[in-house]
Amino acid sequence: MPEPTPVLGPRRRLLVLAICCAGAIVVVMDISIVNVALPSIRRELHASESGLQWTVDAYTLVLAAFLVLAGSTADRVGRRRVFQTGLAAFGLGSLLCGLAPGIGWLIAARTLQAVGGTMLNPVAMAIVADTFPEPAERARAIGVFGSATGLSLALGPIVGGALVDGLGWHSVFWINVPIVAAAIVFTALFVPESRAPRARRFDPVGQVLTVLVLGSTVFAITESRELGWSSPVVAGLFAVAVLGVLGILGYEPRRADPLLELRLFRSVPFGSAILMALFALWGFGAFLFVTTQYLQDVRGMSALAAGLCLLPVGGLVVVLSPFTGRLVATHGPRLPLVVAGGALALGGGASVWVGPATPLPAVLSVHLLFGIFLGTVNPPVTTTAVSGMPRSMAGVATSLASAGRQTGTTLGVAVAGTIVGSALPRGGAAFTSAERGVWWMVAGLGLGVVILGLFSTGSRALGTAGRAAALFEEVNRGPLPRAASTGRR
Repeated sequence: MPEPTPVLGPRRRLLVLAICCAGAIVVVMDISIVNVALPSIRRELHASESGLQWTVDAYTLVLAAFLVLAGSTADRVGRRRVFQTGLAAFGLGSLLCGLAPGIGWLIAARTLQAVGGTMLNPVAMAIVADTFPEPAERARAIGVFGSATGLSLALGPIVGGALVDGLGWHSVFWINVPIVAAAIVFTALFVPESRAPRARRFDPVGQVLTVLVLGSTVFAITESRELGWSSPVVAGLFAVAVLGVLGILGYEPRRADPLLELRLFRSVPFGSAILMALFALWGFGAFLFVTTQYLQDVRGMSALAAGLCLLPVGGLVVVLSPFTGRLVATHGPRLPLVVAGGALALGGGASVWVGPATPLPAVLSVHLLFGIFLGTVNPPVTTTAVSGMPRSMAGVATSLASAGRQTGTTLGVAVAGTIVGSALPRGGAAFTSAERGVWWMVAGLGLGVVILGLFSTGSRALGTAGRAAALFEEVNRGPLPRAASTGRR
């Protein structure tokens, strides 16, 4: 049994929270900050549309595939140690991104960045939860952590625009280096080491199957525009993904500590939360990828001006996130989920009518809808994911919800890029015409969030969460022999 984490004073706890927020902010901001740099990267590195897609997707795909592994590894070998390793890898990847001489090198460096990023977000959340043992304080600290990461996603394009116009696209990566270096030093000085009382064991087969499913699906979608949907390569990749899913369904229930705890999906709120996280960030990832190119390549704006056009999104996240957290705490997640899904659907529907000459105030008013969506979606999704779950499984549940978000972002960029990829060279009218397919998709995803939000918060759905939680009683007591564990499944 690991030694308990020492009780820290109030100021030390707040300092640990600030360090963890800094580590998480750079990871989340790099999901969105790079979008506003894509037109500059296209011009300087002569990148294709699929190259731009992979610049975003190589990062989010690795985050999605390895988040759960990083969290369980930190529980086993030490959270501070893994957090510092992640900071170092992320900083090195950021440095190499800024030095990349071609799009292939940039994609490779983004992959290294993401490997470091997988060790930051889930581990930072675990450190925060361990640092604040009193439930009310922990809830407030996690709320601050969630608001900081949500805000960083929204403000990424604004910060990126200022950096691209002032210093060039390389600077959106180099800005991470001093932040990460300072975080490494402060982590060594102020963050105590901690481990989980019961760490989950490594599941190499489950990890490989997860990578196969996600990688094959995203690669097939991204390359389908060049190769064609009927290509043997694309068909083969989708076949690999299907076989990977079948492998997960057949293998994971046999393990005492599976990477993907499928019993959690017996809870309707949990399963719905994963789908809502997927749909929500799928829509927002598509919005960012397409909008930053529309503003710069179609309307001719500078990177900073394009970033400022996304200020309504960031501003509403600042205003709405704390209010949404309180609303979820007092009245439950249903209303915020319906509002978030409705705003995403309306934003997608309204964007269908945006063209090259649409007045800028009308474009910004559409962005307000996406700001309402992003400001109200994260707290209720996280709350729904852990609804009724025992504390021993809360970390796994939130990690899977985070993986759902990253998978959604990855798919949003992959699908949106496939839809609009060949249109931009033909002019602004062709691009906005192709965009309509993206916006109808976004509207459908928003309606999906509304339906799942209503479905997952009813009394019958909440009853399934209680029954699913009962399956994990043995986890709270410690590991069982393998035969007993598999027998209960």
